[in-house]
Amino acid sequence: MNGKATPRRIAGKVLLYLAAILLVIFIIGPLLWVLSASFQLETALFQRPPEWIPQNPTAANYRYVFTGEIPQAYEERGLLRSPITQEALFLPQSIGNSFLVAVGVTLTNLVLGTLAAYTFARERFKGQSASYLFILGSRLLPAVVVAVPVYQVVQFLDILDTKRGLFLLHGAFTLPFTIWVLTLYFQKMPRELEEAAMIDGCTRFGALLRVVVPIAAPGLAAVGAFSFLFSYSEFVFALFTTQTMNAKTVPVLTAAIASNPDASYTLIAVGVILSIVPPLVLAFIFQRFITSGLVASFGKG
Repeated sequence: MNGKATPRRIAGKVLLYLAAILLVIFIIGPLLWVLSASFQLETALFQRPPEWIPQNPTAANYRYVFTGEIPQAYEERGLLRSPITQEALFLPQSIGNSFLVAVGVTLTNLVLGTLAAYTFARERFKGQSASYLFILGSRLLPAVVVAVPVYQVVQFLDILDTKRGLFLLHGAFTLPFTIWVLTLYFQKMPRELEEAAMIDGCTRFGALLRVVVPIAAPGLAAVGAFSFLFSYSEFVFALFTTQTMNAKTVPVLTAAIASNPDASYTLIAVGVILSIVPPLVLAFIFQRFITSGLVASFGKG
């Protein structure tokens, strides 16, 4: 009797599937529309009814971003306002800035975070608890609260409008999370593995590199992905510590394009699509490691 499909169970499953479909549409729908808009001309976006799937897709908007070649349709139809949004020409450079800073922050987190977390997980030293609580507390502090003093520090160090300045800021805000997660991860690993390696002649550092790091690869992938995504998408500090394309990141530039009252909607769409490509590629490649790493870190020991 319990295994039979009753009307109530069928209705529950139908509602569950409908809710899942609505959730997918809510999450994926805007992204698909932006993707569609990026392959249309400005005039096509204002047609009624709109073309949800482009009838005559064009790569002219992407060509403009990468080559500066103005789409012919803008000239023919008189749409060449200061419109074609000149800021869009800097999208590749801003993506490069974001990518370089994010990669640097990720590598720093993996190196320094691993060493610090392993120390917290395996060693006992004076002030350990206070240091660990300080690290956790600094991660819980909202970034906006320290915006002004952080700006003054960056200005004093003469690293305003530099990728080096963003690298230091993003590293300072991502390291606490990395240390916290990896400490939990290392604490769940059996000590016998390292002890066996040290009996065979490894030093403590050698055991870390040869035994612990390979086993902890999923956890390292998880915190590495988090560090990359935080740095790549960070907006507040990048906004008030950068002024020129020397260090301006893609979230800041995309916001500048969108805030232009005469902006081209198709170029805004191109900016959104191009900016999310690196995180999507990263998530696709490391999704299995990220999931297993987070589950292992926060799962029951």
